[in-house]
Amino acid sequence: MAASSSLLTYSLQGHVSTPNTIKFREGFMYGNLYSSTNSKYLTNPKFLHNRNSSKLENFDKSSVRNEILCRALEIENSISPVLVSKKFELDDVIEAQQFDRETLNYIFDVALDMEKIEKGSSKSQMLKGYLMATLFYEPSTRTRLSFESAMKRLGGEVLTTENAREFSSAAKGETLEDTIRTVEGYSDIIVMRHFESGAARKAAATASIPIINAGDGPGQHPTQALLDVYTIQREIGKLDGIKVGLVGDLANGRTVRSLAYLLAKYQDVKIYFVSPDVVKMKDDIKDYLTSQGVKWEECDNLMEVASECDVVYQTRIQQERFGERIDLYEQARGKYIVDTNVLKVMQKKAVVMHPLPRLDEITVDVDTDPRAAYFRQAKNGLYIRMALVKLLLLGW
Repeated sequence: MAASSSLLTYSLQGHVSTPNTIKFREGFMYGNLYSSTNSKYLTNPKFLHNRNSSKLENFDKSSVRNEILCRALEIENSISPVLVSKKFELDDVIEAQQFDRETLNYIFDVALDMEKIEKGSSKSQMLKGYLMATLFYEPSTRTRLSFESAMKRLGGEVLTTENAREFSSAAKGETLEDTIRTVEGYSDIIVMRHFESGAARKAAATASIPIINAGDGPGQHPTQALLDVYTIQREIGKLDGIKVGLVGDLANGRTVRSLAYLLAKYQDVKIYFVSPDVVKMKDDIKDYLTSQGVKWEECDNLMEVASECDVVYQTRIQQERFGERIDLYEQARGKYIVDTNVLKVMQKKAVVMHPLPRLDEITVDVDTDPRAAYFRQAKNGLYIRMALVKLLLLGW
């Protein structure tokens, strides 16, 4: 479903505070609450599912996102307070440009709440009855598991496929659009990683449920950028006036592209690009930063940049993006390595970050330094993804 920039609200029609029960009726139904003697049903003839049809009658994508989604569950004794909420202003998470600074602040506040839930003694049932489908056409450890963990920690369930490129019907030639139309019939939200740039946008245009881009080839990785900015705020204590060094594979790294877009939302930020010649940052990002008044500089001296920066953001040289040009990969690999010598010139309050996985671009002896933030960064991914799933399914 296409991203929306308008902030919408909805109300619960006919809601009364006396104890009642929300019960499931046959099929999926969308609509407003109405009171009855013993129960409240989410019904509206306009959105009743026709079992003889493959789609909702009079289906309108924006209307559905403004209605309450009834799931196959029974909530005894009371109306859950999470139903009374303001609609999240995005229908999907596709690219970093979707977020403004105010929305980022709100998401980070929700992420803090999610951290309390994760560390609490009682298990949340906030998303009980909701199903997430994780559809990954490329390998993933942290992203897929953190999304699945996020859903389960909020009481939801997960349908998962790993290496969908080989083990799904895509191997038989099924189009992405057909896959999305099928999978949305089994789930309430889809998290997708794909090998093609722009695939997430195509999926969102097809789907009637939220789509989260978990990385689309060399395109973008918006949820990684969100957790990166959240980590910088937690570690450094500010986002305005910082200096960030982006190091490594900047041509193929979707994480650094998305991070650059988000950093442009803040004031007096300076970005240094440190990379081998064959994987320099592409002009579209540099042009965007210039248009937003963000200072940037290309530099080939990692030690010099590390001494200036609040954040050294190291990335892996991605062999899988070089195809048969192994010679170019070998030329780029190993040129910039963060080791204890780099730590010696870094500021005491600076941090080293990495989206992971790493190979040899950060030596293991860096791990014990308190400025090594990459495993804390990975943990923050859980809280950000809990927040996003909650917001997309339930609202603020």
